[in-house]
Amino acid sequence: MKAKLFVVSFTCMAMSLVVKAGDVIRLNQVGYLPGQEKVIVIDNVAPGRITVKNAAGKTVLKAKAGRMAVSPFTGKKRYVVDLSALKNAGDYTIEANGSTAKLHIADKVYHDIATAAAKSYYLMRSGVPIEQKFAGKFARPLGHPDTNVLVHASAATSLRPEGTVLSSPLGWYDAGDFNKYIVNSAFTIGMMLAVYEQLPDYFANFQLNIPESGDATPDLLDELMFNIKWMFTMQDPADGGVYHKLTTPNFEGFVMPIDCHQTRYVVKKSVTAAYDFAAVMAKAARAYKQVPAYKDFPAAAVRAAKAAFEWAKAHPADFYRQGEMNKKFQPAVNTGEYGDGKADDELFWAATELYLTTGDASYLDDAKRTMPTKFSVPVWGNVGGLGIFAWLQAFSGELSEKSKMLLGEFAAQTVKNTPTSNFQAPFGDKATDFGWGCLAEGFCAPAISLLFADKYVAPGKYRKEALRTVDYILGRNPLGYCYVTGFGQHSPMHPHQRISSADGIVEPMPGLLVGGPNPGQQDKGSMLNYLSNAPDESYLDHEGSYASNEIAINWNACLVGLLCWIDALF
Repeated sequence: MKAKLFVVSFTCMAMSLVVKAGDVIRLNQVGYLPGQEKVIVIDNVAPGRITVKNAAGKTVLKAKAGRMAVSPFTGKKRYVVDLSALKNAGDYTIEANGSTAKLHIADKVYHDIATAAAKSYYLMRSGVPIEQKFAGKFARPLGHPDTNVLVHASAATSLRPEGTVLSSPLGWYDAGDFNKYIVNSAFTIGMMLAVYEQLPDYFANFQLNIPESGDATPDLLDELMFNIKWMFTMQDPADGGVYHKLTTPNFEGFVMPIDCHQTRYVVKKSVTAAYDFAAVMAKAARAYKQVPAYKDFPAAAVRAAKAAFEWAKAHPADFYRQGEMNKKFQPAVNTGEYGDGKADDELFWAATELYLTTGDASYLDDAKRTMPTKFSVPVWGNVGGLGIFAWLQAFSGELSEKSKMLLGEFAAQTVKNTPTSNFQAPFGDKATDFGWGCLAEGFCAPAISLLFADKYVAPGKYRKEALRTVDYILGRNPLGYCYVTGFGQHSPMHPHQRISSADGIVEPMPGLLVGGPNPGQQDKGSMLNYLSNAPDESYLDHEGSYASNEIAINWNACLVGLLCWIDALF
């Protein structure tokens, strides 16, 4: 999530920072698909001949590096080796320069990790007990019922004065903390619905083992609805405005939800929250239109979306600025801000979704007026790309054609450097690829954008590049991490997440994408010392590293979208 400025008290714990000495083989630790490319990278050691043996110990392939690349950050030499001649499913051992690594090949090799990434939202639910039947050892008692939430002074109106008690239950914990944020929730749902629209048949059979499983609704839609129900409670029915977040004044300590006792508030309405809310409700109205279990939802969602849109248009300068708010109102709020100083992208996305849902030409006018002139990868602070995705789904018309053009320009430019890259991927060789939440915003979300281009702009052209991005995330990278908890031979064990820290379980919740290398190193200090300042190596597997090792629902939405689309394609 966006930079959080807070201090965490913790004891220094053991942390695995890089792969053990001698290991130089970088590869996708989850596995490769039989008919697809299988590239590994030997890191900073000239490999000579590489030998691959099958499970019986028989040599089945000998290979040499096809090319060498030099890190633009450290000068390390990387040797790119293509093992695509391996076609048969099975487990193999790679030997290179005294190092060994396991290579797995299987059909549907990404299905389990895609399922775990989506199932993580059940584990992030608030306001309900997490049951052993569905969560196993990660079960926990109810925390944060949020049935007695107070209206903060910044959000007070004559009808809802300061201290008014509201009920705002359900929803997901946002990230490493226990608060709930409209802006980020909206992006999260918007990204997953955008991918859902492309793969309805796939998601019809996508099973998550959640309490709603077994009903007639796809599990992903049931899980998204759990958060949408909370979002409904964040709209003021009197004027249509939407509270920016539901929060405690300060972040809780590293304790379980049941042990949290701070008062929780809804705080100031914001123009960005209102537009994002409107966009999600309008989009969801279409997605749930044919779902019998939610037959009353679409009409209610459209009403709510229209009201939020009108409030936002009437309050164009009502941005959420926490510092200014704290000068005027008490108690001061010091949790994640999700601040933004512009709203044209939110307006474009909301107008797009409302037009595609209602057909009202006034929304089309707003969408035309605010359409971006360049495609930007969708992230919570710039949601214009979600509007572009929606216009692609519309198939025809002026904005649809313009969206194809903008996305096509982005895709063509993005893949140019893969053939000379360090890790045979379209991302990871520029310093700007790294930073807060980069593995989602700089890798997964751009790869999803490439998949949209693969479907709508140049069919079949870009899916390989998205698959190469998956390889990077899952281990073919400088530090040899599979950056998703619970998968691979070397994955994060200490994410910056309160539940995984406090639950007494050795392993963290599975299926969570960590933020990733962040050269800003905003958490660096006496107890946190990065081993490298290189942009692609600025990562710590330590619970205190909120700059590189936090998890967040918006980041996991990008992981879910990418992995599910890849799983459906191959």
